[in-house]
Amino acid sequence: MRLPPRPLRRPAAVIFDMDGLLLDTEPLAARAWSEAAATLGVGFDGALALAMVGRNFADCTAMVRAHYGDGYPVDALLGRWHAAYDVIVEREGLVLKPGVLELLDWLEDRAIPRAVATSTRHERARTKLARTALLPRFDDLVGGDEVTRGKPAPDIYVEAARRLGARATECLVLEDSEPGVRAALAARMTPIMVPDLHEPSEDLLAADLLVLPTLHAVLRHLADLPP
Repeated sequence: MRLPPRPLRRPAAVIFDMDGLLLDTEPLAARAWSEAAATLGVGFDGALALAMVGRNFADCTAMVRAHYGDGYPVDALLGRWHAAYDVIVEREGLVLKPGVLELLDWLEDRAIPRAVATSTRHERARTKLARTALLPRFDDLVGGDEVTRGKPAPDIYVEAARRLGARATECLVLEDSEPGVRAALAARMTPIMVPDLHEPSEDLLAADLLVLPTLHAVLRHLADLPP
């Protein structure tokens, strides 16, 4: 895999993933799968929950069907997952990942356009961002239900760049998942991975992907680049 060269200057636009990157929600989603399955009297493979990180709901549905096959209550599980997730969020709230506000402040001060491109459906994503007061901080939001193919296909990042009026090659993508990183690469953008539940694969590391531990570190990296 060939990655685009690391930028020598600050990006023209920054596109953010949401769950696991802006919001500390991936552990909540994994628990929701287990809780939804428990209400149906069946188990749920935790490894499958991890494998679905970064995927849109249609792809997650296909992955559950492929994993369990006939006889497993896939449709009932999918119907209960949203309810289980919403109960957890209502009970525990949504927590921002460290460095989110500082990074957004820095980008706003420099008038660098910002968008969210998330596998979550648009209206659910909008609700999450509004609840955490992040929605006004972005110029646009693209949900997983607004494109034909989900990550790791490039569609969602191509659409986000189009809405921002930015060239793909001048966009920086911030992602926590491997499907998201691969989507950014397929869109000819430069990704920085900030791992959440998954560390980058050996394949990605071998390609010299820039991996930073937090959004604080992303801010320091960007601040070191010339305008």
